Amino acid sequence: MRNKRLNLLIPIIFLICFPLTGIVGQEAENPEAEFLKAQQLAFEGKSREARQLLTEILEAYPRYSDAQTLLANTYRWEGDFTRARRHLNRVTSRDRANEDAWVSAIYNERQAGNRSIALGLANKALNFLGENAAVSKLRAEILGTYREEESAEEEETSVSYNNRISISNRLEAFDQYYDPMLYTSLEYQRTTKYGKIIPRLNYSNRFGEDAIQYDLDVYPTLSNTFYAYANYGYSDSELYPNHKGALEVYANLPKAMETSLGARYLDFRTVQATLLTASVGLYRGNYYMSIRPYLSIVGGRGPVGSGSMTVRKYLTNNFNYLGLTASFGYSPELRQLFNGGVLQAESVLFLESQQLFFEYQFGPGKGRHLYLAQFGVGRQEYLLESGSFFWVVSGGLTYKLQI
Repeated sequence: MRNKRLNLLIPIIFLICFPLTGIVGQEAENPEAEFLKAQQLAFEGKSREARQLLTEILEAYPRYSDAQTLLANTYRWEGDFTRARRHLNRVTSRDRANEDAWVSAIYNERQAGNRSIALGLANKALNFLGENAAVSKLRAEILGTYREEESAEEEETSVSYNNRISISNRLEAFDQYYDPMLYTSLEYQRTTKYGKIIPRLNYSNRFGEDAIQYDLDVYPTLSNTFYAYANYGYSDSELYPNHKGALEVYANLPKAMETSLGARYLDFRTVQATLLTASVGLYRGNYYMSIRPYLSIVGGRGPVGSGSMTVRKYLTNNFNYLGLTASFGYSPELRQLFNGGVLQAESVLFLESQQLFFEYQFGPGKGRHLYLAQFGVGRQEYLLESGSFFWVVSGGLTYKLQI
């Protein structure tokens, strides 16, 4: 009976004593010496051999912070930031006063391109370490990089040009009734301390006829709060109004808001039209939104309402944006119609229509060369059949050279 009990105890004693014997043996091997060997291998570029030795040390001493930090650095030096992060997080979680681990963790995130995380780690490290020269220096470098980029962005977006030349082409296609129509314009913009001056030459080919219109826009600065818009256009072709004019006053209000009130005048030879208009614009972050209603008064007919809404999102700077415009009724870009071979230019002021335009302005660098791509789709009531609509698809490209 005694021999049976002894036989049962021997394996238990062996299992208990064996790991203790192994740990005691490893302690006797001096882990600091093994760590120095691994460090030497790592500095010689032998990361694989160093990691193997460091892994063996950590198996016996899992809380050996210097070994785990060095192991993480071997991964970081090779660009494996994920594995490095895993080991460094373990060290900083249990050993919050370990300067080397915090510095390595900050470097790891900075080299991985995670500067916000690196800045957060630097702030966190200073909370645990107190005043620390190494961490404070890293934090200052990260903040300095942010300031340099912000300054570069401000410099880029603050670039102003006094001259601009633009050429644009647009094509409209219809699903019935009409042949495609072509529109081209060439304009020059000059910016002075008194405002902007924009002479423009418009050309179109519609209904098999060529036409030219001479146009002039002026944006005089009235004060720090107010500026105005004035326009005059002339054409001797039936495809354009004989004379057209506009006058509008804009006010820059607090909270990045802009409002305006004005009027348009169109002389179609056989009839004259007056349009009253206003607008409200609002900037919020990278977005701009505006609403513009029109009230058309033609001859003895009652007033007719129309309007448009525009939304833009600015991208890398104020030259690059995506835009969407929805309109109904009258549009400043008149789509004049024929009835029995006679142009009914004023009819577009009364016919029902809806249009949707997409636009994307882009360009490299600081906006000297800009491209504006536009695509639109809409429908309009047919002149001879009330309640009957045709579809219009349009697309265009504008090139702007700023000097």
